[in-house]
Amino acid sequence: MASLLQYVLAIKLGLFPVARWESLQHTVLPALALAATPMAFIARLTRSSMLEVLSNDYIRTAKAKGLSKGQITVKHAIRNALLPVVTYLGPLSAAVLTGSFVIEKIFGIPGLGSQFVLSISNRDYTTIMGVTVFYSILLLFSVLLVDIAYGLIDPRIKLAGGKKGE
Repeated sequence: MASLLQYVLAIKLGLFPVARWESLQHTVLPALALAATPMAFIARLTRSSMLEVLSNDYIRTAKAKGLSKGQITVKHAIRNALLPVVTYLGPLSAAVLTGSFVIEKIFGIPGLGSQFVLSISNRDYTTIMGVTVFYSILLLFSVLLVDIAYGLIDPRIKLAGGKKGE
């Protein structure tokens, strides 16, 4: 995807710079390359989740009460449809960060991914372990944020730590 974007948008059309990291305009192609595939999957997941939620009984009940489509969608459907999407977004954020290694190499961006690749070729085990631990912490933090978001999206989901028997 990154090479295709470089070829079409930078070389053929001349809309963006091909590589390097100097201005805001240099960030557009790497961001598009990183986001394109996950964005498509999130759109498909959101659509299928919304279709499933919209076929539930409580949606039919809301329609029978005379609520408009907008009210049904905003107040009832979106909250329940977001749970699978939020579940996917946690590990996805870590995957996008680790996938940036390749994007940094293609676009000539001096970043942590480039340092990681260089440390592998130089057998710098300290840097390799440090970057691996850093990305592991990012993954754990993103999963924690997903768990917190669950409680905000669906009040029926409680955070652990309550009294027994509740």
